[in-house]
Amino acid sequence: MASLRTLKEEVYEANLALVRHGLVLLTWGNVSGIDRDQGLVAIKPSGVPYDDMTADDMVIVDLDGKVVEGTLKPSSDTATHLVLYNRFEGVGGVAHTHSTHGAAYAQAGRPIKILGTTQADYFADDIPCTRDMTKEEIEGAFEHETGNVIVETVGNRDPLHVPGVLLKNHAPFTWGKTAAEAVRNSVVLEEVARMGLMTAQLNPQAEMNQHLVKKHFERKHGPNAYYGQGGPN
Repeated sequence: MASLRTLKEEVYEANLALVRHGLVLLTWGNVSGIDRDQGLVAIKPSGVPYDDMTADDMVIVDLDGKVVEGTLKPSSDTATHLVLYNRFEGVGGVAHTHSTHGAAYAQAGRPIKILGTTQADYFADDIPCTRDMTKEEIEGAFEHETGNVIVETVGNRDPLHVPGVLLKNHAPFTWGKTAAEAVRNSVVLEEVARMGLMTAQLNPQAEMNQHLVKKHFERKHGPNAYYGQGGPN
């Protein structure tokens, strides 16, 4: 079982990676990570500039949102992260960005259609966009309901096979087995969004062979995965 100090350092480094990859500006975005054994989540503090943060500033909350360690307020998106941890068992990290191309798709209310092997290496399907939130959801427990809408959008699919969605009129949320993997999926989402916009300009009718989608996803994530150094030769 990792110590809370280790978890805070991992989450801190993951938040800095958002800046390094050009996925956030100002104080936008956040990353969290969970210690499943302890049922505790580390998350970026609300509204604190990335340049001013330290690992000690990461806030520890339980799965009900109660602060158990830290002097700063946790991210305003904490309740959304907690819904995802409570509903997606295999998820160990969640990231939220306002990356330019991903946010453009979200603002347009359009999924990022799977059109190439870059996306298929990480996502087994289109990256979906959520429905409009209702007046009651917006005026109620907004951040909690945001998480519920994300879960609804993923539906019966394995969340680690479609590790991200676009929140309509907002921006992307991604997740993974760790905080670092959640950030990686944010990087991939932004890049395939950029590619998707360019592809649509070149060929609005572009499609992808679903056999090729399956091959590329499963060679990395399937039961007989062989990509990289860990799988069979």
